[in-house]
Amino acid sequence: MAAHMSRLRGLSRAQRYGIAVCRQYSSGNVYPSVSLSTPLPGIPKPVFASVDGHEKYETKITTLENGLKVASQNKFGQFCTVGILVNSGSRHEAKYPSGIAHFLEKLSFSSTAQFGSKDEILLTLEKHGGICDCQTSRDTTMYAVSAEVKGLDTVVNLLSDAVLQPRLLDEEIEMTRMAVRFELEDLNMRPDPEPLLTEMIHAAAYRGNTVGLPRFCPAENVEKIDRKLLHKYLQSYYCPERMVLAGVGIEHEQLVQCARKYLLNVKPVWGVSTPANVDRSVAQYTGGIVKMVKDMSDVSLGPTPIPELTHIMIGLQSCSFLEDDFIPFAVLNMMMGGGGSFSAGGPGKGMFTRLYLNVLNRHHWMYNATSYHHSYEDSGLLCIHASADPRQVREMVEIITREFIQMTGTAGEMELERAKTQLKSMLMMNLESRPVIFEDVGRQVLATGKRKLPHELCELISNVTASDIKRVTTKMLRSKPAVAALGDLTELPSYEDIQAALSSKDGRLPRIYRLFR
Repeated sequence: MAAHMSRLRGLSRAQRYGIAVCRQYSSGNVYPSVSLSTPLPGIPKPVFASVDGHEKYETKITTLENGLKVASQNKFGQFCTVGILVNSGSRHEAKYPSGIAHFLEKLSFSSTAQFGSKDEILLTLEKHGGICDCQTSRDTTMYAVSAEVKGLDTVVNLLSDAVLQPRLLDEEIEMTRMAVRFELEDLNMRPDPEPLLTEMIHAAAYRGNTVGLPRFCPAENVEKIDRKLLHKYLQSYYCPERMVLAGVGIEHEQLVQCARKYLLNVKPVWGVSTPANVDRSVAQYTGGIVKMVKDMSDVSLGPTPIPELTHIMIGLQSCSFLEDDFIPFAVLNMMMGGGGSFSAGGPGKGMFTRLYLNVLNRHHWMYNATSYHHSYEDSGLLCIHASADPRQVREMVEIITREFIQMTGTAGEMELERAKTQLKSMLMMNLESRPVIFEDVGRQVLATGKRKLPHELCELISNVTASDIKRVTTKMLRSKPAVAALGDLTELPSYEDIQAALSSKDGRLPRIYRLFR
């Protein structure tokens, strides 16, 4: 009788859950195990969110009545990145003391009309799991917040207040002066000289104009910058037609609605904007040399100090990011590659790039050889940074000039394909990150009013040929060189010798004969 009742219980379970979910255990008990591959009976079929291929990648753009552009890219996730990008940076400071953009970066997200202090802003963001940041470059200022999607309304309200209603109190400006002074000291003391060299190469390439103006506030201007001067600058450059509200991870209509609410009819704290005073100068490439003699022997102390090095950066004019030649230049930069002599090798580390194969692998005494490409809306600069012992500076300069000349040779099929594949993989891997997508959307819409999608850029990269590389390199070598030199410069060749080497067929420096060494 008991066995019969057990069989009935077993059947009722099988009828209830299906035969696949009834499992006999060694103890003799039957346990209903729910299968992950069989749908449960009586449960409605789930409806999953789906997007078509076009909608998935499309960047939506709306221009409001006051000229402000709203751009968004939807991306699945609980968090979003939203920010305001302004067409304003150190290149626009020709009529002002240099350093205003640097000051505004440090003053960002301080007290505003609605928020009494920076702490209040951070506490408000904390409720939505948010963080904020501001970065300035030579041509763009970017205020960004990453937070939960549910807090979008609060985030846009906060951004509007931080950008258009900052209080700029005397104590905040004084604190900023201290922060700027500290950063300038740190810039001159840090072991990595790359930020300082980048400043110097821009000053040499665009002497006294646009992107050649200092990005960091010069020490003599720290006391000159006050609230009145900042308001005068903001009045000219922080106007809606020079701004983009960009967002990633949110619905476009929702972002437009918030923009209309908080950015459409808002009067800035500095009064009516005067965009007529905007500096619209086009970058004038001049070429030239900037030298800084500096004792680098005590840059890194300790049991294993970095040896004393001299750093050289040589650059030539490339093109703006709006030109068709921008993509071939990007491929050329990737093909040159390079890095430090202590870089760990491995896939994707660029160990087959020219500056590794031809320079670092052959000349053990060189500590660094790296290619950089800086591009702006009206000009560009492709440069190579190298470092070595001060006694071997002349030889190092000749190696770099020879590499520039060899760029005009026909690129091998394998190295070109490798460079293109590496560039495409770097592009796609970077665009996995939400903040990177945000910056890409904002910068492209700010510069061109539209956005080229990743698959379009990959197609343009794939179409680059060896003849394109040869053509852009030949054009680049017609420009005057820009040279930045830092450290012990006793053995540095003259600017005229470097120019002569870049004009020769083999890139060699003119021979010098010394009676006594």
